[in-house]
Amino acid sequence: MRLDKFLKTSRLVKRRTVAKEMCDAGRVSVNYRPAKAGAEVQVGDIITINRAGRVTEVEILEIRENVPAPQASDMYRLVEK
Repeated sequence: MRLDKFLKTSRLVKRRTVAKEMCDAGRVSVNYRPAKAGAEVQVGDIITINRAGRVTEVEILEIRENVPAPQASDMYRLVEK
């Protein structure tokens, strides 16, 4: 699945266009490497999102195309630092 689509589906980012803009600005990385919006993500990948100095790091637990909002957080887990 594309990175921007995963961010939208998992509701880590509200809109896919916002996810794409964040990737283009270099504020999203996959496995600690800057990633473009079209980068393919897999189960087990670590996604790091930098929002105005606040860093969120998550591990992908599952990838699904359509997810009801209450179950979106089951797709990832926060990585403890």
